[in-house]
Amino acid sequence: MGTEKGSKINQLLQTQPKGVVFLASWLSKNGYSSDLQKRYRKSNWLKSIGTGAMVRTGDVINYEGALFTLQKQASSSIHAGGKTALSLLGKSHYLQFSTKRITLFGGKGESLPVWFQNYDWGVEFNYYQSGFLPKNIGLTQIERKYFTLQISNTARALMECLYLVPKYQDLNECYELVEGLNNLRPKEVQKLLEACASVKVKRLFLFLADKAGHVWLKHIDFDQIDLGKGKRSIIKGGTYIPKYQITVNKELGLNDE
Repeated sequence: MGTEKGSKINQLLQTQPKGVVFLASWLSKNGYSSDLQKRYRKSNWLKSIGTGAMVRTGDVINYEGALFTLQKQASSSIHAGGKTALSLLGKSHYLQFSTKRITLFGGKGESLPVWFQNYDWGVEFNYYQSGFLPKNIGLTQIERKYFTLQISNTARALMECLYLVPKYQDLNECYELVEGLNNLRPKEVQKLLEACASVKVKRLFLFLADKAGHVWLKHIDFDQIDLGKGKRSIIKGGTYIPKYQITVNKELGLNDE
C-alpha cells in the first residue's frame, strides 16, 4: 500500500474511537471510496461484519459500539430505552433484569440495519418503532471507554416502559420502578408529558407517580397536558381509577378507588 493510502487509513483509525463500526456509506462520504475500502479489507486493516459495515481487524466490539455508529454515522434516533436505559443509568438494580435482552427504541419507519440484526452481539434485542415521543427530547449521554452513547434519560425510559404495557411490560413492575424515582426534575417531566402523544402513557405515568406520593408531582402543571377524553381500560378485569379514568391491575387500585 502506498504512503498516501497508508496515511489515509492511519488518519481514519486515529480519529475514530475504538470499539465502533464503520459504515461503508459514511466512509464514502468522507473520502474513502468503495475501491479503497476493498483494499483496506484485503490488506487486513478492516474486516466486514455484514453488508455495508466494517470494524478494525482485531477490535472487540459490542452492541453499544454499533449503536454509537448508528447515532453518529447514520444520524439515527435508535437508542437504548425502557428497562435497558434504566439499568445503564443504575436505576433498576433492584429488579430482575437480564443484560442478555436489550430494549431499543427508534422512530416510526426506522429499521435496524440488516448487518446489525444478523451479527452476533451476544445479546438479544427487543426493538420498538414508535413516534409517541419526539426523538430529540428526554435523552442523556453515558460515557464508555472510547466513546459516548445517547440513551433515554430516567423519565423518558419510564415512559417507554409504560408504552409497552400491558403486552410487553408488566404494570406492577413499572410501579416498582416509579417508587424509586423520587428525584425526577419536574421541568423535564413536564416537557415530556406535554410532548407525549400517548394518552395511555401520560395517564399511567401520572397515576403511578401519584400513588407513589412523589413530591415532584406537585410541580407538574396538569392543565398543560392533554390527557384525552373518555375511559381507558389498560388491564382487563382490573380496578377503575376515576381520577385518571383508567383501569389498572387490581392490586395497584387498592386504596385508590
